[in-house]
Amino acid sequence: MVRGLGHNSTESRPPVPDLNAEYEDDMPKSKVRKKTDYTINPASRTPVKVKAGPSPVWYVVIMLGFMLAGLVWLLVYYLANDKISWMADLGAWNFLIGFGLMVIGLIMTMRWR
Repeated sequence: MVRGLGHNSTESRPPVPDLNAEYEDDMPKSKVRKKTDYTINPASRTPVKVKAGPSPVWYVVIMLGFMLAGLVWLLVYYLANDKISWMADLGAWNFLIGFGLMVIGLIMTMRWR
């Protein structure tokens, strides 16, 4: 039977000498620095008053209208491009128009309250 030297080995191994033992006393100790406490500027914690109320209904309708118009534009371009001559003439500009309309709606969401 052949025995390996894996982790199941019952053979005793010689102790590993500590090579750094003679240098431990020669190393200087590092200084512990006291961290400064982080203080929040009280002027920056004052609440900001919101001047305007919620967005009007027409703003939300226009915002969603732009997003849906861009989506519809791209769907019509993919499904009926060969049947609509002026849309086929636009070519790749259809992507700019469709995604542009959606981006306008997305930008409007930043001012929506």
